[in-house]
Amino acid sequence: MELEKSMRLNMLFDFYQPLLTTKQNDYLQLYYADDYSLGEIADEYQVSRQAVYDNIKRSTQLLENYEKKLHLYDDYHNREQAADHLNAYIQRKYPDDQTLVRLASKLLTLEEE
Repeated sequence: MELEKSMRLNMLFDFYQPLLTTKQNDYLQLYYADDYSLGEIADEYQVSRQAVYDNIKRSTQLLENYEKKLHLYDDYHNREQAADHLNAYIQRKYPDDQTLVRLASKLLTLEEE
């Protein structure tokens, strides 16, 4: 799997993980975050590789469907880009304005909380 797709799915998993079942959580965590193979997950849960594959495929599609409806990842990504542009602008135009730098920093940390 390409790195960009894997990173996107990890982000979607971070946002929508509470909406998944325990089994979906476990399989996706092992496959995408812990880099287990389908066979290793199948052995761990005593099911077929096909069952694991089907569950991961359905769960991945479910994450994409949540994103289509809720846009949490896209909105986060857009806010991150806007924050980067804001910081770059402040550093370019107002590097000595410590109040502005502090306010922008505070705004960015609100997103992380």
